[in-house]
Amino acid sequence: MNGRTVLQRFPAGGPRGSWPAEEFAHARRMEGMPAEVVMDLATDAFLVVVPAETAVSSPSVP
Repeated sequence: MNGRTVLQRFPAGGPRGSWPAEEFAHARRMEGMPAEVVMDLATDAFLVVVPAETAVSSPSVP
């Protein structure tokens, strides 16, 4: 993933009807970060990522 920083990882096998990665990304977008969810097939996980320069210039995420 060139030029991106991973903010959080979420297992792909979450409970039915639960979208924790999407909810986390939505909360970051509400804070002004251009967060998006991508799938890491190698680890079977959803990753919430932002462009690398955004992660450096933004305050840390809890």
